Amino acid sequence: MKTRLTRKEVPEHLTWDLTHLFPDDEAWERALQEAEGEFSRVTRFQGRLGDGPKVLLECLEELEAVTERLYQVMSYASLKQSADGTDPQNQAAMGRAGALAAQFGAATSFVRSEALALPDGTLERYLAEEPGLKEFERTIKLLLESKPYLLHPETEMALASLREVLGAPSMIYNRSKAADMTFEPVKDSKGDTHPMSFALYESVYEKSADTTLRRNAYASFTDGLKAYQNTYGATWGTEVRKNVILAKLRGYESATHMILHSQEVDLEVYNNIHDVILTEIAPHMRRYAELRKKLLGLDKLLYCDIEAPLDPDFDPPATYGSAKETILGGVSVLGEEYREIIEEALNNRWIDLADNIGKSTGAFCSSVPGVHPYILITFTDDMRSVLTLSHELGHAGHGVLAQRYQRLTNARSSIFFVEAPSTINELLVGNYIKSQADDPRMERWLAMQLLTTYHHNFVRHLIEGELQRRIYRLAEAGQTITAATLSQVQGEILEEFWGDAVEIDEGARLTWMRQPHYYMGLYPYTYSAGLTIGTAVAQAILAEGQPAVDRWLEVLKAGGTKSPMELAKMAGVDMSRPEPLRRAVEYVGTLVDIVVESFKEE
Repeated sequence: MKTRLTRKEVPEHLTWDLTHLFPDDEAWERALQEAEGEFSRVTRFQGRLGDGPKVLLECLEELEAVTERLYQVMSYASLKQSADGTDPQNQAAMGRAGALAAQFGAATSFVRSEALALPDGTLERYLAEEPGLKEFERTIKLLLESKPYLLHPETEMALASLREVLGAPSMIYNRSKAADMTFEPVKDSKGDTHPMSFALYESVYEKSADTTLRRNAYASFTDGLKAYQNTYGATWGTEVRKNVILAKLRGYESATHMILHSQEVDLEVYNNIHDVILTEIAPHMRRYAELRKKLLGLDKLLYCDIEAPLDPDFDPPATYGSAKETILGGVSVLGEEYREIIEEALNNRWIDLADNIGKSTGAFCSSVPGVHPYILITFTDDMRSVLTLSHELGHAGHGVLAQRYQRLTNARSSIFFVEAPSTINELLVGNYIKSQADDPRMERWLAMQLLTTYHHNFVRHLIEGELQRRIYRLAEAGQTITAATLSQVQGEILEEFWGDAVEIDEGARLTWMRQPHYYMGLYPYTYSAGLTIGTAVAQAILAEGQPAVDRWLEVLKAGGTKSPMELAKMAGVDMSRPEPLRRAVEYVGTLVDIVVESFKEE
């Protein structure tokens, strides 16, 4: 049986290069110790924000500069933890960095409290009198919008001091998943034994053509999850309860209203995304599930069979070298500047490709200000990995352009919008693959891969969002959230969506244990928002060419200078209406048609 490598055994070229951040751990240690001394650059303004607009400007500039350095210190620890969560030194470093961030939040909480305590109209006057504050206008605007929900300065400081404690549910979930959760090895149809891990299940076995291996891995995965269900039920229940209490303390109508306010999204848009997409995409996905059941020759389709390949003999391989060429070919339509960013990411070790014990599951991109983005992925030498990598590189391209054209304060867009650049990249690379294909099987394969993308964003992630929506309603009504509650509601949602097409078993009811998204506010539904925008923009680029490209590049460069709804409108998409959602769902229907018809012809 092949064994998984430890982090130290992984070849260097498969890892990201953290020396771009700090030359070594000793340099990071010095930066960590120096960082606390930097707080005074900001705290010296305490009690002085009423002295005039120039003082406020200096304070905000210093806050931004110290924040950038703290980001770098935090990122180094976080990235090492993500690469190997089993290493005690990484765990300790992350704990120390988290504590430092909490201290910084407490020390600088006065900026918000003191600025909003100024007499009405003062901040507006400051903006009019000091040209330098123009670049902080959006920050000040958002600050003023939060004023009704501001607590007493001492309370705000206390909450900032408790940042590490309030983040404990997320930390416990991610650390235990990476460092403690183990799974029994599994056998395939030939009787060969394979190592099993969280990452291997989600990136390899769940998509295996070998039904015996796929279902054995699912059984092992379910058993591994079950051992932690009460612990994770408690961590997620605590996370939900925390947000419910904070919302009440601040005077919001609910935790949902509080989190959406921070995203600059109203409740109608939030509900539309869930209601329209889940309702209208379900028939397409059930039809696709029935096709899968028929072609796989299964009596019943289990949850673990949803992503089983329909044409297993056609699985285009991809080395990392060929992946580079494909991705660069796909994103070249966005111009030379964008292409150069992606090329640098691919060639200069911005990306961690390996699978090793203790590595975080899934994939993510973390943009480090003053350095560059870092991407984590488990690259499995297939074309699916190419599309996943192109997705994460979309985040990287957005991060670089936003920070290149905006100061740090204005670089990050709302979480509602953040998945749009990544999904557009994925669709552009998919379109490029299609343009290079002259084999009908390759075109069908691509349609199925795009359906995988829409399944992940419009189904899996949005079902996660629907679970959040229902669980927060229960919590607001006073119900305690436990593992049993989560499994029950999860099962109800899945049964409503899949109907008789998929059997919802115990493993399916435990899917709430599989994602860290639940500890990131109302994050899961934003994948659907991003893919809706991405679908519309990618189609516009195909139809219009350069004008649509130019609009999109301006959006990327705008960073967080506008609300997510305004950014979408800049790109030509009105997310306040359900029509873009319906058009994206219709596109999914055409992909299903392509696949269904292609198999009829065989």
